[in-house]
Amino acid sequence: MKTFAELHVGDEFYSECKITCPELDTYLKFSGIKNIIYDDAKSDKKMVSGRAILSKMEGEFTRLEQMYGNVLIFYGIDGDASWNNRQTRFLKPLHTDENLKIKFTISEKREVDDTFGLIAIDFEGTNEDGKIIVISRKNLYQIKKDPPARQ
Repeated sequence: MKTFAELHVGDEFYSECKITCPELDTYLKFSGIKNIIYDDAKSDKKMVSGRAILSKMEGEFTRLEQMYGNVLIFYGIDGDASWNNRQTRFLKPLHTDENLKIKFTISEKREVDDTFGLIAIDFEGTNEDGKIIVISRKNLYQIKKDPPARQ
């Protein structure tokens, strides 16, 4: 685990995962999303909801060896001024059981108070062919400066 002081703008972290049909079905049931595009019961491969992709990416971020053990509080999502204040774009579909390769980049770091700092994380997800599926910028996390594991 890295502490707030050990994290720097430009640091990159990587993960890889898949979203299975049962995971997608659980997410859709929990979220209440009802869209015919996700209801294809005949297919072994379903298109994954964009929010489900983002949820999986956030989960992967919190489980990174460099992050796990910190007190991370999802603080918000800011638009990126250099990107016309947009935050997330889905560029290609992702289907269940396809590899999702994720790059997390610290794009901003700032002090909040004596207890917490703030880091902005840019997510980039690609498929197994290296094509970009999703870009999500300025996902903000408050991080406790002195994590419980090191107190």
